[in-house]
Amino acid sequence: MYVIVGLGNPGEAYKDTRHNVGFMVLDLWQKKFGLKYIRDVGPSQVAFCRNFTEKVILVRPLTFMNLSGNAVKRIADKYQLSDFSKLVVVSDDLNLPFGSIRIRRGGSSGGQKGLQSIIERLGTNEFPRLRIGLGFRYRDAVKFVLSPFNKTEKQDMPLVLDVSAQALENIIVNGIENTMSQFNKNYLEP
Repeated sequence: MYVIVGLGNPGEAYKDTRHNVGFMVLDLWQKKFGLKYIRDVGPSQVAFCRNFTEKVILVRPLTFMNLSGNAVKRIADKYQLSDFSKLVVVSDDLNLPFGSIRIRRGGSSGGQKGLQSIIERLGTNEFPRLRIGLGFRYRDAVKFVLSPFNKTEKQDMPLVLDVSAQALENIIVNGIENTMSQFNKNYLEP
């Protein structure tokens, strides 16, 4: 069983902000596979995807980003997830150029508060993550991630989100190593 967690902030005020790219990728899966979210244990929505040989649970924490670990820990406990190599977290990354995605087996949070919360609550940083580059270039990081994409970014984001959704499918079908070698790059560079 795979658990795919898309990070974001709940509520209409945050819907189209940069910090919600994790939710946006899961929204593509929801549409592609005709999935319906239900309220689950604790502060999360989940959808069950049976389109693969393994069951896949999509998780949208309904906590704010900095408390994502609370929701993920409750999901991991409920579904008895002990193999964290099958917990994939999708988040934004200020340190990557806009248009880049980077998949890793584990590692630090890189300053991403949602990832840090998950690491603290699970007691491990050994879970895969798919990070989507935002290309931070301003002074106020909080204001930046909580603002919507600019006009040019809005035009480019569908490609980045689509490739990210494909990368998640590839992780499930072909594994993390294959996915890292195929998908880790900037999709907006010629």
